[in-house]
Amino acid sequence: MRTVRAFNRLLAIFFLFIGFMIFARIVYSGSFRYIFICWNLFLAWIPYILSCFFVVYKQREKWKQLLLFVSWLLFFPNALYIVTDLIHLEESSNFPLWYDALLLFASSFVGLIMAFISLQKVEYNLHGIFSRPIVRAFIPLILFIGSFGVYLGRFQRWNSWDIVHNPLELALDILVRIISPVDNFKTWVITIILTALYSLLYFFIKILPNAFAERK
Repeated sequence: MRTVRAFNRLLAIFFLFIGFMIFARIVYSGSFRYIFICWNLFLAWIPYILSCFFVVYKQREKWKQLLLFVSWLLFFPNALYIVTDLIHLEESSNFPLWYDALLLFASSFVGLIMAFISLQKVEYNLHGIFSRPIVRAFIPLILFIGSFGVYLGRFQRWNSWDIVHNPLELALDILVRIISPVDNFKTWVITIILTALYSLLYFFIKILPNAFAERK
């Protein structure tokens, strides 16, 4: 519990730091160009908050646990998505490039940390339901689904709430890409590359505590 509180404090400090960088950029340049980071961080924060309820819902009815998991999975790509905001560095600006790079890196970092912490909570919860080999297979699958969601958000410009606001067109877009993988080669190449990247980062971060604790 103490670790969770410490993490949340650091997370709040990180948010303040990023908020200060955005505010300083607005004051200096007079441009609100990167204000969208605040919204993206909020969307990335949602799956982290939802994952905190897995322990609470562990003794609830199965349908409530499933509903919580589906809700988490729906918002999970938003936490991974922030990494793709680095693409905005290609856009011309009258502001120092190094500052924008640091700002986007900071938001990408905290987004990934929230994503992976929430995924670890999901993994811990799944261990109480399935065997270890099945859970190990689940994690790359979840990251694959998350990566596909990132693709839909970045390149197709779909949002998480479109599953409610515009479900038919979203479902049709997804179905077309599934039944015609050759015609949508770019979709699956990007999704697979993102899955590999996120998987490597997730499993790498998971072993960091042991690496820091190693004294020899």
